Amino acid sequence: MNKCTRRALRALRLYDAVVDLKHWLTGTEAEYVKFYSQFVNPGDLCFDVGANVGRRTKVLLRLNAKVVAVEPQERCMKKLQRKLGDNDSVILVQRAVGEKPGWADIRLCDSHSLSSLSTDWIERVQSSGRYSECTWDTSITIEITTLDQLISDCGRPTFVKLDVEGYEYEALKGLSEPVKVICFEFTPEFIESTRKCIDHLSRIGSVHFNYCLENDQTSLKLSKWATVAAMHEVLDSVSSQKLAGDVYARFQI
Repeated sequence: MNKCTRRALRALRLYDAVVDLKHWLTGTEAEYVKFYSQFVNPGDLCFDVGANVGRRTKVLLRLNAKVVAVEPQERCMKKLQRKLGDNDSVILVQRAVGEKPGWADIRLCDSHSLSSLSTDWIERVQSSGRYSECTWDTSITIEITTLDQLISDCGRPTFVKLDVEGYEYEALKGLSEPVKVICFEFTPEFIESTRKCIDHLSRIGSVHFNYCLENDQTSLKLSKWATVAAMHEVLDSVSSQKLAGDVYARFQI
């Protein structure tokens, strides 16, 4: 889908429906179900942090997991409530996740999946041209919780999906104990933040890493999970190639 088409669909408020249809027609959701099944078993508790409109929550529910879906944007939360508000396997939390509880300003994007608490990340991905067609011209104040607080309130998850557009390090700093698996995004423009995430996770438990690339998000690239040092070498390689994707961290617990 090219930039002009995405912009037109967003203006008509049809973008989410078209993406959902595309995922169904192409089998993308089924691919995620198969991929996540290596991390999630029936009855497991999962956190979908940055749930947006619930596509990953839906995948986790297909695996018969229980899901805490965390999303700060009111327009996205309304969609989540319509889709999932009556589902007993889902807890909806209208907050963002950070280092400490409190309040912060989030910059809203015309593509709601790119709204971010990180001004630095926004400036860098705009300057690089990655999201040059997007605008972040509105800010609102939202409530912040932490991963530790969510664990205290809801229980320890087996799997955490973190999709917070450049705010990964701040979110992970609010985690002080290991969970089985965490995944979070990386972009080459903000790779130093990814390095900090790796180092923080290594301080809270014995952990190894793997990754996917954005054009193949349901396939781990490493046949053997990497140590901290090896993952830093991977980040050197992917950032030099201007690649983005997801890091997977697996703790020994």
